[in-house]
Amino acid sequence: MKDWNEIKKKWLKDPEFKRLYEESQPEFEIAKAIIRARIERKMTQKELARRMHTTQSVISRVEQAGTSPSISFLKRVAKALNASLQVQFKF
Repeated sequence: MKDWNEIKKKWLKDPEFKRLYEESQPEFEIAKAIIRARIERKMTQKELARRMHTTQSVISRVEQAGTSPSISFLKRVAKALNASLQVQFKF
């Protein structure tokens, strides 16, 4: 069985896949950051949702990179996690 890196390397040769993959990187980075912070705080999706006054399914969609969260949503996440929100551009 091939691992993800082998499959990704093959798929990235397709220009359309590569374009879509690169366009969705910010959503994946946001998802990873939220998951990491939530797990470090030993918090479930349901608990995070409760603290944010939203639903667990909303948190799930964001963590699956199925949506592009707004800055105001990210501020609410940060507050619920007792964290600060930082945005940076990498060159």
